[in-house]
Parts: sequence; C-alpha cells; structure tokens
Amino acid sequence: MAESREGHDSKLKTAAAAVLLFVILAAPAPSHAWEGDGPLVIEHTCTDLSRIPSAWIDSAKTNIKMHFAHTSHGGQITVGLEILETASPHLAFAYENYLLPSVPGALCILNGNTSATYITPDLYWLTQAGMDETRAVLAANPSINLSMFVFCQELETAEMSFAEAYLDSMSALEGEFPGVTFVYTTGNAQLTGALGYNRYLLNERIRAFCIANEKVLYDFADLDAWWYNTVSGSWEHETYDYEGTAVPVEHPEWVGNDSSHTSFESCEQKGKAMWWLATMVSGWYADPTGTEETSLGGLKKRFPGR
Repeated sequence: MAESREGHDSKLKTAAAAVLLFVILAAPAPSHAWEGDGPLVIEHTCTDLSRIPSAWIDSAKTNIKMHFAHTSHGGQITVGLEILETASPHLAFAYENYLLPSVPGALCILNGNTSATYITPDLYWLTQAGMDETRAVLAANPSINLSMFVFCQELETAEMSFAEAYLDSMSALEGEFPGVTFVYTTGNAQLTGALGYNRYLLNERIRAFCIANEKVLYDFADLDAWWYNTVSGSWEHETYDYEGTAVPVEHPEWVGNDSSHTSFESCEQKGKAMWWLATMVSGWYADPTGTEETSLGGLKKRFPGR
C-alpha cells in the first residue's frame, strides 16, 4: 500500500531533527589534497571572475587536471565553461570523453570514466563497481588532481542513508588518493514541495559534513537559488515555504530549458564557480596581494573563526 502524505511528511520532520545529530557525529576527515585553512565552499559569491587575477587563471590551466563525472545536470557546468570561453578565450578549457586532454593554455578535463560518460551514483561512488571505475580512472591518469561527481535528482527521493553512503565513499577515496582533491556537491534546487524539502535536508547534511571536516564543496543548490540583480546591485535568494521552513529553490531568473535543464545564464553562473574552484585549489587563496575575505568569496564571513 502506498505511504500516506501524512506519514511521508512525518518522516521528513523526523529527518530534519536528525540532521542536527548528524552534524555532531560527523567523523574526522582523512588526508586529502586541499590544504587551505578550513573548508572551501564554492557558492554564489564565488562567481565574480573579475576578482581573480589573470595569473591565477593561468595557474589553474597549468596545474589543475580534472576528472568530471556527472549526469545531465552536471552538463550545466561544461555549457557554462563553453559560454565563458566564447566570450573570453583566456578562459579556455579542453574536454574529452574517457581521456584526459593535454592542451597547453587550457583547463583540461576528463569526462566520465573508463566506459561511460553519463555517470550515475552507481558508476562513481555508490557501488563497489563504481568505486573501482573511479579508482581505474585515477590510476590510469596520475596527473589528475581534482575529481568531482554531480548529482541529478537523486537527493529528492533518497533516504538520509544515501547521503551518508556518499560521504563515506568520498572519504574512502580521499584516503586512497591523497594527492587528489575530491569535490563534494549538493543536489540541484529545482523541485519544490516535499521532494524539494527532502533534497534540502540531504543537502544540509552534505554541507555540515564538509564544513566540519574541512572538505571542498561545490554548492550546486546554492548557485541555483541565488541571482545577482544588476539594477539593485544585490543578490536575491529564492525560497519557498514548506511547513514553516524556508527551502531554497531555483531563482525564477534561472528557470529555462536552454541546456541541461536550465537557462544559459544559470549555466554561466555554474561555469564561473568552476573557474573559482580551479583557481582556489591551484593556490589563489594564498595570493599575498589579496586578503582572506576577497580570496575566499565570503568564506570567513560565513564561517566565523575559520
């Protein structure tokens, strides 16, 4: 018999309370490649490319070799990178299926794994076979130092145990490949209602773990929910109410179906955040000409004491 709406909502409220407990019980992080002071959270304030010195763009293109695993929503990032490269050739990137390209003057990205380009959780971290695929890619390409998986709609219907399995698998891979920065992600923020609330709970768990354990997080959902209004000169945050909780959701300015389930403008924001991520991991946070506030995109302000 199908579960009643009341029963489902009751489970969600129980899960919300459990999120606080999970934060407290977060396990210590194993060794990993990111060596910054505290967590690195790439979110909506990490999208102003004019703040990144050109030399650090060059550094990212020279030093970062990326493994990118994703389903269709992850395509927003690569479409965004294409838009940016078209507007500014200096933001060049090279992208190949199954192979790590070797293109001077470009951010080089291997797409997929050894046998597929549409990568679901079971092909990267959820199953033993998927973990082995990820291991095979990294073993065959020892120059890769950044690996990232992007969710589709999985977090809208998954149990909290699904998020826990994701965190455990990513931590295990970090221990096996200490020279690789594994980038954690949140799920996209497009659906509303109970499904959107469920996604929000799992996203909050992922964020809490990354902050507590000083991980690198590409906050896809946060990038969905914020839009910069050039007229007012301020950011706008879109939420909806779910039984008293303000749940972040895709901003109306991003809604569209130009590519990868969203608008080209939303893709561009995701691409800008990817460049911010690449330069930060490359070392931009250590730029002696800047300050922690300007180099970390508001990180110090968001997490006082870091």
